[in-house]
Amino acid sequence: MTGQLFQRERSTPSVGAVHVPGWLDTGRQQEIVEACRRWAVGPVPMRSAVLPGGHRMSVQTVCLGWHWQPYKYTRTADDAGGGRVAEVPEWMVELGRDAIRAAYFTQGEAGYAPEIIQPGEYTPDTALINFYAHGAHMGMHQDKDERSSAPVVSFSIGDTCIFRFGNTQTRNKPYTDLELATGDLFVFGGPSRFAYHGVPRTLAGTADPASGLDSGRINITLRMTGLE
Repeated sequence: MTGQLFQRERSTPSVGAVHVPGWLDTGRQQEIVEACRRWAVGPVPMRSAVLPGGHRMSVQTVCLGWHWQPYKYTRTADDAGGGRVAEVPEWMVELGRDAIRAAYFTQGEAGYAPEIIQPGEYTPDTALINFYAHGAHMGMHQDKDERSSAPVVSFSIGDTCIFRFGNTQTRNKPYTDLELATGDLFVFGGPSRFAYHGVPRTLAGTADPASGLDSGRINITLRMTGLE
């Protein structure tokens, strides 16, 4: 999808959750895609994690800072060769802080909530980079493996997805379905930090080649783990 008939507006599906469409310009998207391609081959390669019940996730993941596997963080990739993951680069930390400013500090706009966190206090120490090939999806879940309640910052590049953002009590309704397109920012913190969320499907053929990704979807989530 390379154009929109109408400009998409920022929205707040719940308190502390903010969707900012088109936040990343194409130049920044291309830079991120190239970085993701490097990280995908090492020092710890991209892989599909296996859930405790033996089910292999359809999404492929590579991690920075801390290695995530269901449902814990480790410094070494014990389920993917045992190597130590690459560090979160400083430019990505700064991008996360800029995202916090865009989500919570644009006075008069939907989502204005400076009481949730100050940008300078946001220092993500892990990044989960998920790649959604055609047919990949993510079930409803909570991001609660961290010991910090700082917001999660999410960037989307490539194919548009249906993003389902729910409540903090149950995987079921009420929830809101949003389209996250390439360049979109989604931040959830404060009362929405532990809301259930998932990706029922991606929309094949909607990627903008100018993003650097012709097909599939890259999603990067920045988090503060609270781990030492």
